[in-house]
Amino acid sequence: YVVPAKQIFHCFVCGAGGNALDFVMRYHGMTFIEALKFLAQKAGVELTQRQPEHRTRADATPGEIEVSRDDLAAATRTAASFFTSILRHPEHGAAARAVIERRGISPEMVEAFGLGAAPARWDGLVQTIHARNLPEAHFVAAGLLKTREHGGGHYDTFRNRLIFPIHDQLGRAVAFGGRIIDPEDTPKYLNSPESVLFDKGSTLFGLPQALAAIKSTRTAIVTEGYTDVIACHQAGIRNVVATLGTALTERHARLLRRLCDEVILLFDGDEAGQRAADRAFEVFFLEPVDIRVATLPGGRDPDELLREEGGRVGFDAAMSAARDAVAFRLDRLEAGLAGHAPDSATRVRAVEEELSRLVELGLHELAPLRRQALLRRLARVSGLGEQAVLAAVPRRRPQRAAVREAEGDRPAAEAADGAAGSSSAPSTLEHLLGCLLHDPALATENRAALDDILACPAYRSGPAGSVVAAIAHLLESKQSPGLSEVLGIIEDVPARQLATGLTLHVATITDDDRERLRRHWTSCVARLASESERPARDVPDPDAAAGEATARDLLVAGLARRQSAHRERGTANAPVLPRVR
Repeated sequence: YVVPAKQIFHCFVCGAGGNALDFVMRYHGMTFIEALKFLAQKAGVELTQRQPEHRTRADATPGEIEVSRDDLAAATRTAASFFTSILRHPEHGAAARAVIERRGISPEMVEAFGLGAAPARWDGLVQTIHARNLPEAHFVAAGLLKTREHGGGHYDTFRNRLIFPIHDQLGRAVAFGGRIIDPEDTPKYLNSPESVLFDKGSTLFGLPQALAAIKSTRTAIVTEGYTDVIACHQAGIRNVVATLGTALTERHARLLRRLCDEVILLFDGDEAGQRAADRAFEVFFLEPVDIRVATLPGGRDPDELLREEGGRVGFDAAMSAARDAVAFRLDRLEAGLAGHAPDSATRVRAVEEELSRLVELGLHELAPLRRQALLRRLARVSGLGEQAVLAAVPRRRPQRAAVREAEGDRPAAEAADGAAGSSSAPSTLEHLLGCLLHDPALATENRAALDDILACPAYRSGPAGSVVAAIAHLLESKQSPGLSEVLGIIEDVPARQLATGLTLHVATITDDDRERLRRHWTSCVARLASESERPARDVPDPDAAAGEATARDLLVAGLARRQSAHRERGTANAPVLPRVR
């Protein structure tokens, strides 16, 4: 949900929220500084930057320096330029160009994917680094150089290889894959190590090149190799990406769900491919994406098939015949049950194990219609009957929900209700915060009530505490405590999400109408005050009762005292906190 006027967004499903910087950081996986630079470049704004100092880690060996993310990015860019220049070199790139020609990779694909070559020598990149007077430590940290065991110095990690740059979603080189040129060399493929730039569990080869096609077709085809992706793109099948030597992860699933409605998994037909398909079924289980599994004729990979005459026809036929991942999984279950009687212990045990696994994956969290359809299909395959399968579904709490809650990934509504730290009555308190963030003028018009809210012990820690501290700081600085100003000084992500979530929630229930907002503020204040039926004189002193009173009790007591004082004084505009009868 986006509010252009306030330049904020909020997701009511996962609780994510914030301003434009937060959105770019989360969507592209950037740091704050990277997001700032990215947006500045988009807007044509030039940022001034201080020259960073090299910092030494506390656990660093003598002379070792801490390498920043920017340092790694610069080293990777230098290496990418080096590899592409080597590929064009008459002598050092000849062998790699021969491999490219032999595999039928067109010059257009070489350019589109930024292919390069590593020379058949130990110090090709090292010499370039020395010539440019660049720090070798940055290239070591990026996995581009290795330290010699004897004699000191460094040598190239990639030698005599065809180089495939690995890009992030924005098209920036973050790592490299190197394929052997000499058949006698090992290993066949060599990849950069993971770093703060490169996480293979959330990176897909060819994504920048495939992005437009994936978005336009709403379908992504996922395969397993660099050359498979390039062969598909060269054949005009542009919505193809590949994993990087790892099974699909939940991070891959979250990335793809933002881009498409359907994912076709293109794996080998052997047991390893079937295991990969099972893994994909699990990581996409809760995602609103249709998953299908395809195998190519004869167990060939895309590169082999598409280089054959008529290969495109065979590829398209395989895509059309791709099977639903649920059916793919249940077919295997059915094959394992073949030969067992419908009431056999083996059949019952297999179904119970499958149901337990589905519950662990989040069966209870699926939309009701999806859950019912899945269980109906399982019943049909097992032959046990729909009612029997429904009765056998474990009722325990879904494991994924427990994990998300433990990690703090709660739905927005739950986060808004629980972030104040008091399970007894946080919602009314936070409604008041939402009103204030939405209309900061309430801070001056109702300062008496605001003082009590800011002093509430429930707001001394956690995300709500960060929001309140920011509001207090802004008030002390004579600044408006509105949402934009609060987001400008809060760095804590849960606090930023809470602030945007509360603001949008209040805006929604009041239809973004100022008068309705003010009535809601007054109602929330009154609700807190009216919950204390004790006379003000009977309210215990907060200091004396702090050991027994909850945070809410203390706030209600303060509000009641202030309301009583206004009634006794008979001020013209009393009561500031109207009593609900």
